[in-house]
Amino acid sequence: MAIPPLVDIRDLHVTFTGGPKPIRAINGVDLSLERGETLAILGESGSGKSVTLRAMLRLNPEKRTKVEGSITVGGKDVLALGSKDLQAFRGRDVSMIFQEPALALDPVYTLGHQIAETIVKHDGGSWDDARKRALDLFERVRIPSPERRLDNYPHEMSGGMRQRAMIALALACNPKVLLADEPTTALDATVQIQILLLVRELQREFGIAVMFVTHDIGVAVEVADRVAVMYGGRIVETGPIRDILNAPRHPYTIGLLKSRAHGAMTKGQRLDAIPGSPPDLANLPPGCSFAPRCKLALPACSESTPDPVEVGSGHMARCFRTEATAPVPA
Repeated sequence: MAIPPLVDIRDLHVTFTGGPKPIRAINGVDLSLERGETLAILGESGSGKSVTLRAMLRLNPEKRTKVEGSITVGGKDVLALGSKDLQAFRGRDVSMIFQEPALALDPVYTLGHQIAETIVKHDGGSWDDARKRALDLFERVRIPSPERRLDNYPHEMSGGMRQRAMIALALACNPKVLLADEPTTALDATVQIQILLLVRELQREFGIAVMFVTHDIGVAVEVADRVAVMYGGRIVETGPIRDILNAPRHPYTIGLLKSRAHGAMTKGQRLDAIPGSPPDLANLPPGCSFAPRCKLALPACSESTPDPVEVGSGHMARCFRTEATAPVPA
């Protein structure tokens, strides 16, 4: 009997209803995550990456958000959890590293207090034991002078150190799944690679599954086993990182890869940018939402939404033109 995935998201729709028009942020997302696996969700700003992660923890404002579909984590139906069960679920089953730790961490409590409080709330025990656990976590994420840093407030730490403290807080209760929402965006290049390597190392040490949101394909290469490419609130391509890099099959994925700077570019060469802008999620076009920007679009692309097409082992593209994007045999 096959073991079910640790995370199983099926036909997820998320619509924000607080404005003058409903905003269809997520439009039928299917995602799975195996134990110990790292999945990178890649796409432009506004494609629905962060909303997907926040839906897994039900962090989107519930009174102004309509959620349809199913989210299952470790056999638990996340959308059916009551408030008490949801509190226990957050941090223990699924934890999150936010994009900007200065906003996610409480400015009026020390870092040690915040981590110890999380441990006591979920695991019980004494504050002394929880502080020892916090110190151990600070050592694991390689914060210098960890015992002294436990008594620091968030504003007393640099951006890189705050992000390490955020990672320690996320790992405090040994979660099964770690969500990382662009945790390196605000950091310089040297600190960024240190954080990426740290996340990968801790993922292997703790044996947790990681879902990593990014708009940078270089970040995905460093951390991911598989990649899911999002556009207009849909997964348009997913597959092993090697296949996505070497044989992308969706025109949007191909455009993302061509639009990045790389070492083989000659001086003065222009980037091959994707024309146009991402779609307005309050006024999504009919059919494939990428069709208005796609060089390969056919009339059918603007009339109906393509179904996923299997283009390789574990490699799927949601496109009518997968034959046109197939690699030419050598």
